[in-house]
Amino acid sequence: MRRFLRSSSLSLAFLVIFVVALVGQSIAGYIYNNEELSQHGQPPVTFTDFVTSSAFLVDVAENWQSEFLQFFLFILATIWLIQRGSPESKKLGDEGTGTDEEQLVGRHARGDSPGWAKVRGIRLWIYSNSLLMTMGTVFLFSWLAQSIAGHTVANQENAQHGVPPETWGDYIASADFWNRTLQNWQSEFLAVGAMVAFSIYLRQRGSSESKPVGMPHHVSSAESE
Repeated sequence: MRRFLRSSSLSLAFLVIFVVALVGQSIAGYIYNNEELSQHGQPPVTFTDFVTSSAFLVDVAENWQSEFLQFFLFILATIWLIQRGSPESKKLGDEGTGTDEEQLVGRHARGDSPGWAKVRGIRLWIYSNSLLMTMGTVFLFSWLAQSIAGHTVANQENAQHGVPPETWGDYIASADFWNRTLQNWQSEFLAVGAMVAFSIYLRQRGSSESKPVGMPHHVSSAESE
């Protein structure tokens, strides 16, 4: 068990941080929601009712979809695009999907390579693109969840103000929906771009996301290998 915890410490640490943050968000959101209800003369809701409500779901899904979109686009972009000197990029000349020998697939697979890396056909294609497809699928489902939950919340607010309900199509074409969506997207794109650019010139000793402290700015980690 100690060996497992040590060898998986990075994933486990972020899982714990995620759970703590999600629980914290639910508690803070629950308190805030009941404060809002009280100000409008409405009875408070239970914690269970709040965390299963569209109001809570839309906030969670809104952040999830932007995060997975960020990684989907970054994974896709780094196949073909490079940034000289950044450890987040391949070196010049390595653009593209790589050869079978470089990717250790088919007859070039190692003995301990994943089973689907040793075969040909659709299974190899699926496994070769499984990370990108998974990120894209999670993005699409979380975006759909956000839009459905947001549509429900919007119609609840419309009912409170005596406004006729709108269709899901009307909601996802509305300025309110895209204002909320693009607020999250632009911040994610800024963060990724800043990481790529800052890592050219700045260092963090001991981090796999940084080049060695003494490596020249114009050299990426891949070029030093």
